[in-house]
Amino acid sequence: MDMKFPFPVLVTLIFSGLSCPAADWPKFRGPAGNGHSPASEVPLKWSAKSNVKWKVPIPGKGWSSPVLVSGRIYLTSAVAKGDDQDANGVDRELRALCLDATSGTILWDALIFRQDGSRAPRIHKKNSHASPTPIVEDGRIYVHFGHMGTACLDLEGKVVWRQEELAYPPLHGNGGTPVLFKDLLIYSADASRNPFIVALDKKTGKVTWKKNRSKTPASRKFSFSTPTVVDVPGGPQLISPASGAVFAYNPVNGEELWNVKYDQGYSVIPKPVMHGNTVFIGTGYDKPNVLGIRIDAKSMGDVTESHLEWKISKRAPHTPSMLIVDGLLFFISDGGIASCVEPKTGSIIWQERVAGPMSASPVCCDGRIYFLDEKGVCNVIRAGRKFEILAKNDIGERSLASMAVGNGSIYLRTEKNLFRIGD
Repeated sequence: MDMKFPFPVLVTLIFSGLSCPAADWPKFRGPAGNGHSPASEVPLKWSAKSNVKWKVPIPGKGWSSPVLVSGRIYLTSAVAKGDDQDANGVDRELRALCLDATSGTILWDALIFRQDGSRAPRIHKKNSHASPTPIVEDGRIYVHFGHMGTACLDLEGKVVWRQEELAYPPLHGNGGTPVLFKDLLIYSADASRNPFIVALDKKTGKVTWKKNRSKTPASRKFSFSTPTVVDVPGGPQLISPASGAVFAYNPVNGEELWNVKYDQGYSVIPKPVMHGNTVFIGTGYDKPNVLGIRIDAKSMGDVTESHLEWKISKRAPHTPSMLIVDGLLFFISDGGIASCVEPKTGSIIWQERVAGPMSASPVCCDGRIYFLDEKGVCNVIRAGRKFEILAKNDIGERSLASMAVGNGSIYLRTEKNLFRIGD
């Protein structure tokens, strides 16, 4: 596709974790926030009994992904009173845990918030009360429980601050993970009404800026997407999909820069991914699309007509985030159909059934893409123009969380356990 401006604009992601060791996976979608791991010697094949280094029961229930930093694993969970972890109307403890990555030993288990069951909203059957993924940076852990609050801990589980003043009426529970930008912790709060996006001072938890979402065509206001920060000539931009439109903000002060509208799209989940000067997003329910949107320094206001380069409606994802590998765009539908696409043009190279149903986002390492489905089956393909399945691995347990990769191992969370997979 020909670009619509006279000079190439290089767009790069701003990574808050660029200095982290190659073995680390410190946040949702990995060290660069794009689903890639630089780790080598990652296992290709496993089962419930083979290539399992350890398997550890995790108390309660949570679909937050594990993160890995300096030989420790961090994750969150919601522990319901009583034996039924899916029960409605019961009190819960919202907790953060730390495990030793080598042995699987739980090193600490910290109470962050108490949730009153009589006032807790019902969640979607595929959601949990602990779905956003922790972030680890510079000796601090940031945990987010959506409408229930956000907290910062030190590496021994001591709470540094809590933020509980930003309550909002969720629909289906919590979802999207925050993103760090300099001294800010930024997250979307696309509730059933009055949606907004907010930045907290990561040192204190106090609100630095808060921006109400501009009006969009969508009648349903709730969404769950994780923002992405990119750098363009003229300054960084925060790309944040919401119901009915994707918005770009100045991450420093929350000023809205531009938007692209997509009608009634709601419950948007995929995290944006970048390639060159184009951002790729999903548009949510009821009919998902993948959009390729050109970004430049002069983008201002509604740029739907001028900057929307292409749209794919066939087998687009509702839930899993996308990947760029070797100049190709890969994504998978919730039904398990994977696609390989030319990112400049939106031309489909191949679409093939890989797995399904899908909720977890795929990860890439060693030239392979790992697709973990909700049944606990992980199909591994070669990342390329030719479709090739390399392995099919069944852990034998339900899983909706995305995997973490590091230390030559895969850390895979199921409904009740955390596994370390390694040769």
